[in-house]
Amino acid sequence: MREALIVIDLQNDFLPDHVLGVPEADQIIPLINKLTKKFSFVVATRDYHPKDHVSFASSHHGKNVGEQVDDQVLWPEHCIAHTPGAELASALNKEQINLIFDKGSDQNVDSYSAFYNNARIRKTGLDQILRSKGIEKIYLCGVATDYCVLFSALDGIELGFDVTLIVDACRGIDLQPGSSKKAIEMMRSRGVKIITSDQIGI
Repeated sequence: MREALIVIDLQNDFLPDHVLGVPEADQIIPLINKLTKKFSFVVATRDYHPKDHVSFASSHHGKNVGEQVDDQVLWPEHCIAHTPGAELASALNKEQINLIFDKGSDQNVDSYSAFYNNARIRKTGLDQILRSKGIEKIYLCGVATDYCVLFSALDGIELGFDVTLIVDACRGIDLQPGSSKKAIEMMRSRGVKIITSDQIGI
């Protein structure tokens, strides 16, 4: 069974002290650099938003970060296409990455998952790319455990992939206290295998 590592959204804007910093996101980069050397095919995903994206609080008059409009959580402006904040973290070893896959580029629909937009009416195309490479098993790491990692894992299961979460190579936002722990349990309940990096020889 051919395998791939998918590094979810390890971008500058998601690093601590940046506009949408995920706590300790910088601390998993050395581990992920080691993980990328264990796989023959590595995909890195990026949030890659247009200006005035629907997920930005600034796109909704009178709304603040953390509020919701319909089912959309409102975030600060982040990962705007062609800006430094949208680039992969500088400390990430990009030489080991075979493919950089952008998502969330539709101005009116967000895309937490690497596989579908949030409206679930359009695939991103990543599953077709993986299948064209003969990949049946995917390992996930990156940020954020309770958003983009979670939805990518659940969609991967739904699409028929064997999905494994490398839990110590992920970090969550925990916008609601405990949401990362709940996300891990949800993944486990849906058939995602939960491991730590030492189980694959790191």
